[in-house]
Amino acid sequence: MDVSTALNRLKEEGYKYTGKREEMLKLFAANSRYLSARGVLEAMQDSYPGLSFDTIYRNLSLFAEIGLLETTELDGEKRFRFNCGTSDHHHHLICLECGKTEHFHNCPMDESLAKRFPHFHVTGHKFEIYGMCEQCQQ
Repeated sequence: MDVSTALNRLKEEGYKYTGKREEMLKLFAANSRYLSARGVLEAMQDSYPGLSFDTIYRNLSLFAEIGLLETTELDGEKRFRFNCGTSDHHHHLICLECGKTEHFHNCPMDESLAKRFPHFHVTGHKFEIYGMCEQCQQ
């Protein structure tokens, strides 16, 4: 996803354009990793010195609700990143050092698991693999 697509989606959903929202979206466009609300606040402090954590968190939650951002939890903290923009079923590799993510399409929830638990109807799942990217290993 890119910033203009995200801003158009906000408008389509009936939400106002603001400079703060655009800057938040630009921050996510510039990063291919999950960011915490506190990290977003710190990145925006120079441009918006009075910006509150609540404002950041409300907007991040809104962005996630309307599908602009994906969420995960790392170290007990909710993190956000731009939606991959792919409608294909996929999962993520997440670097615990730098937070970079990479998606992959091979799904561990194959037919054999569904056959193993025929009494359970799966309506969705999320699969993430944590480790260190090639750059952080060096």
